[in-house]
Amino acid sequence: MSIEKQQVLEAFHFRSACRYYDANKKISREDMEYILELGRLSPSSVGSEPWQFLVLQNEALREKIAPVTWGIKHPMNEMSHLVVLLAKKNARYDSVFFRNSLERRGLTPEQIEATLSRYKTFQTEDIQITDSERTLFDWCSKQTYIALANMMTGAAMIGIDSCPIEGFHYESVNRILSEAGLFDANEWGVSCMVTFGYRSKEIKKKYRKPADEVIKWIE
Repeated sequence: MSIEKQQVLEAFHFRSACRYYDANKKISREDMEYILELGRLSPSSVGSEPWQFLVLQNEALREKIAPVTWGIKHPMNEMSHLVVLLAKKNARYDSVFFRNSLERRGLTPEQIEATLSRYKTFQTEDIQITDSERTLFDWCSKQTYIALANMMTGAAMIGIDSCPIEGFHYESVNRILSEAGLFDANEWGVSCMVTFGYRSKEIKKKYRKPADEVIKWIE
């Protein structure tokens, strides 16, 4: 399959944080499933896939989180879809989460033990993230942003707008959604959100630093 470079660049220029959605224009189920599939297929550190995607279409729950979600500046019914990205908690090298992941890949018991040993060195010595639950959670949250970017870019390539959302009170949103039974707060936590839909007005051209300020070639 071949995609023209110019098409990809045009999608990146098209994609901007959308603050105003057309409430009367909704994304089809087929297109939304395509966007979510891009997230599911995204890469992650050591293939951990430490994420879940909640497609929050329930109006009552949307309105319940609205008072503590200041990053969504428009009424909750304007956007077509709201996706909440969850990150895994306590994803240590010796967790059931990692062992189950390796078993699903069809590894032998010997291969599993060797891989977990490698993960132990990676987490404790190379990247040093086992000192606290928060550090482990932040590591998993970083992986969700790869899926987030792929979903937004893929959406832009078919003319769908999006906006990443970090502007909310995390403790409150975690409490509201976990109490609604959407996830186990001991195992998962909200990493970020993203809205999708179709812009209702033109978006001002975005500014980006010039290439010579952000790109360095070392040859």
